[in-house]
Amino acid sequence: MTEERWPGEDRISTTEDDEPGTEAPEADADAEAEADGEPAPPEEQLEAEEAEQRRDGDTPAPDDEPPAEEDELPRLRGPGHAPGQLSVPDGYGTLTGSSDGAGRPVAVVVSRFNGEVTNRLLESALDELELAGVARDAVTVVQVPGAFELPLGAMALAKTRRYACVVALGCVIRGETPHFDYVAGEAASGLQLAALETGVPVSFGVLTLDSADQADERVGKGAEAVRTALEMADLFSQLRASATA
Repeated sequence: MTEERWPGEDRISTTEDDEPGTEAPEADADAEAEADGEPAPPEEQLEAEEAEQRRDGDTPAPDDEPPAEEDELPRLRGPGHAPGQLSVPDGYGTLTGSSDGAGRPVAVVVSRFNGEVTNRLLESALDELELAGVARDAVTVVQVPGAFELPLGAMALAKTRRYACVVALGCVIRGETPHFDYVAGEAASGLQLAALETGVPVSFGVLTLDSADQADERVGKGAEAVRTALEMADLFSQLRASATA
């Protein structure tokens, strides 16, 4: 055996290219188009890209699915309250106040700051007082500069002992500084302190808003504060009567 030849070399069959009658596979239409210098239509290109992604195991995300970073943003929850009324089981003595204001003198202390909102709160409160049977000459409206001064005004009114209850109305809107937290917190704690020290009901009708736009759905807080104050005034009256009976 020489270096030029090895056994069986002369029996090697011809390759497929050399076999007679064998034809090369036909190129598909896309390949011919590319060979002729004409790109495939955009629709076909898009379908080809999607098919290639599926072959690679990457499933395209639906068009309506938000980006990951947007989907991870916190969702703000709207205001809400639990439905239903308080139900006391049978067999227990109960004492409930009434929001009937007939014959009761009422003081309303309201802040001038954010007047566009506090004017509407005051209007809501005065309408509710009229519906509750409180005469106009039995209502005293006291103005203070802002929500921070509401507790001082409420305390002064309650100490006169001339009023069955005090309704406090104001509005604090969040800004870019911690000022909102200090004013809102001190207004709430100060109004509660005025009631605790004097024994005269003081209702909290102060709106604490993130923006002025939120006031439209909350100006009814004035009427709610009136009903709360009158109910507590009636409850206190019943308690005093039962203590002296």
